[in-house]
Amino acid sequence: MKFKRINYYTLTISTLFIGLALLSCSKKNDSVPPPKNTDTTTVKPFVYNYASLADTLQTFTYGTFKSADGNYFIQNNSGNNTFNYWPNAHMLDVLTDAYLRTKSGVYTQRMKTLLNGIKIANGGAYPNEFYDDMGWLANASLRDYNITSDADYLNVAQILYAEIKGGSNSITGGGIAWQRTQLYYKNIPSTGNMTILAARFYELQNKPEDLALAKSLYNWMKAKLVNPTSGVVLDGINRNQDGQVDNWIFTYNQGLFIGSAVELYNITKDPAYLQDAILTANNAIADPNLTANGIFKSEGQGDGGLFKGVAVRYLTLLAELPDLDAADKIKYANFLQKNAQTLYLKGIGRPSMMISPDWNILPSGSTDLTTQLSGVMMIEAAAKLKADGEIQ
Repeated sequence: MKFKRINYYTLTISTLFIGLALLSCSKKNDSVPPPKNTDTTTVKPFVYNYASLADTLQTFTYGTFKSADGNYFIQNNSGNNTFNYWPNAHMLDVLTDAYLRTKSGVYTQRMKTLLNGIKIANGGAYPNEFYDDMGWLANASLRDYNITSDADYLNVAQILYAEIKGGSNSITGGGIAWQRTQLYYKNIPSTGNMTILAARFYELQNKPEDLALAKSLYNWMKAKLVNPTSGVVLDGINRNQDGQVDNWIFTYNQGLFIGSAVELYNITKDPAYLQDAILTANNAIADPNLTANGIFKSEGQGDGGLFKGVAVRYLTLLAELPDLDAADKIKYANFLQKNAQTLYLKGIGRPSMMISPDWNILPSGSTDLTTQLSGVMMIEAAAKLKADGEIQ
């Protein structure tokens, strides 16, 4: 099931059984800056403890959004228990982020429970109507297989990979359709996900046809939906069967194209892919359609709430790429650091630990799972960047 997306997508408070000790800890480590230092001879800089904040956000997100039956994560924190497929795929990625950071078996257990629970909540099977939905879950599942070697994750990824291939046809010259009932409408969410998936299957299995598919889909995106001068990535084409491009500019499309370029660069070492990623990234961090004062803009809640998280995930992969020029590495790391620090200090409600769609202001009213996940992705990315020495 989809939320209503901007212009075209069919776009409780749960009782928190969190011990007072944890709440006290989160307020100590993760709150706004401490009182002013009364020692006027020295200035002690505020220390951003991203790992501690990530732990707290993971705990509160799990406690607030987990469904009553434990199978999935609900739509929002104010009474809507709806199962939405694609945010749950990203929840799997977020739990994986926590596992990689902590190596705690708590997260591998939660990951597996969610994988199985998505199938139950989706009517007993993993495929659904939307090719982009399946792409998010396929990529999260393949990532988890590479981390855990658990064949259940590989099985899900393979099932969905085969399904998504059904969205490929010659209409508009290629690409992957958005949904089964609109095979003529192609977009970046479906095609970018499939490009990344095909590239990662090639890395796993070394089958030439997977690499050929990834390259073909990438070339289609670049030709149809990427501005060759600015690098801006548009959303889709032929929605009304008129061959026209939707000139909608969303953060997650930039992220998916960057991620596709990084995957193909890692495989081929062709510098053209890296230059494509850099061009799009440079635009993404400066384009007023995407950022304001160096911070990714709010794209609302609903589906839009998750868009920034996708951009953060793939921009982080680019920022940590060993072959990236030092100046570009610093530029992207600084941008991500500014976003993380702004969210850390301004965009998280305490003690609820709910996250605002605008990282410059505190949340108000209901919080969607999508919105929450983008913020958790940002703090998890910052924790990794800090651990790797890329940011403060």
